[in-house]
Amino acid sequence: MKNIAVQKGLTQIVNHLANAGYRVYEFDTRQKASKDFLDGFDAVVMTGMNDNIMGIQVTNTKTPFIEARGLTPQEVQQTIEQRLKH
Repeated sequence: MKNIAVQKGLTQIVNHLANAGYRVYEFDTRQKASKDFLDGFDAVVMTGMNDNIMGIQVTNTKTPFIEARGLTPQEVQQTIEQRLKH
């Protein structure tokens, strides 16, 4: 089972991924992302990546970040699955 971090407030995505069999954890954007935080997840789903809402300047992680803005929950799932194949 894949562990996916999803930004709080993306309830439809959380519900969809949980129903699809993912282990989903919601995180608050006020949390500062650290390597330890990111290493615990197979993917991170959030909005506003261009706004740098988590204060991330440089990350040394292979954890894929998924920009959810404008995507349906199904499209987010498809993106996660495509990114985790590589």
